[in-house]
Order: sequence, then C-alpha cells, then structure tokens
Amino acid sequence: MDVREAAALLERGEAVALDVREPSEWHAGRMPGAKHVPMGELGARTSELPRDTTIVAVCRSGNRSGFVTHALRDAGFRAENLEGGMLAWVRAGLPVEPPDGRVA
Repeated sequence: MDVREAAALLERGEAVALDVREPSEWHAGRMPGAKHVPMGELGARTSELPRDTTIVAVCRSGNRSGFVTHALRDAGFRAENLEGGMLAWVRAGLPVEPPDGRVA
C-alpha cells in the first residue's frame, strides 16, 4: 500500500498503523497514533491487534513489515505493508511524532 493510500485510510479511521521497528527507531520518529510492537515480539502480542480493521504494517523501508504483513495475513488478520516504510512516509511530507522526529 502506498503512503498516500495508507494516510487516507488512517485519517478516516479505517486502518491502524503497526510499527514493527526496534524501540530506538520508534523513539526517533514514528507515525502519529501508530501502535508499537517490535517484530520480534509480534508472536506473543497478536492478541493486542484488532481483527476488525485493516492493519498497516510499518518499518523503516518496508522489508521487515513485508514479512510481518504475510504472517498477519496467515493468522487471519487484514494486513497491508506500507511500501517504502517510514522513509517513504517522511519523503511524502507526512507527519511524524515527535515534531522533530526522524527516521533512524
């Protein structure tokens, strides 16, 4: 899913963002409102994820979140991978938290 489509779904409340990066990456800069579950913890924390809405998986470049997307789909979730990850999000000029955040 490209960043513009993802941003529109998130803004309308039709999807949730799931950031699967490591804590240091998360703290450096993230999508507003994203849920943080590092990729390595996902198996133990799937009960925290919604089954009634689309999950947009996010990482730095889209690689890790691609693997997560496939695993979530296999587990019965509606999941999409954010193409280009946070790098593409920032390049598109979309908001980041904190306001001075960066992609690490």
